Amino acid sequence: MSESELQTMVADYLRFQYPDVMFHSDFGSGIKLTPGQASKQKRQNGGKRAWPDMFIAEPKMQIQYAIVFGLFIELKKDGTRLTKRTGEWATEHIAEQADVLDRLRFRGYEAQFAVGFDEAKNLIDKYLGGKS
Repeated sequence: MSESELQTMVADYLRFQYPDVMFHSDFGSGIKLTPGQASKQKRQNGGKRAWPDMFIAEPKMQIQYAIVFGLFIELKKDGTRLTKRTGEWATEHIAEQADVLDRLRFRGYEAQFAVGFDEAKNLIDKYLGGKS
């Protein structure tokens, strides 16, 4: 399954299981774009190429009355290795994505990688307090 197909499956899951939850999915993520399209998308995303694939716009109250403003998910297809055996990020791009996720967490968002549909579903259910 491609990353684009995974993203569609996760979007379908959200629509059916959490119909009142607002979310946004980055259409350009995980698909091949022409150089012109890639340049335009990068400009529209603040010049960054490592922006997460999905955002769930559902704030949550967490421990000690801290508010988490929403959930960002960086989706990876099944079998993707995020790190090498040494503990380093597997690729420069994954390292860039991890940095963006860290920066989003610092700003009050939940932000995680999810490898495969089951991991994405479990992350969403845990965050939204649903069917985990």
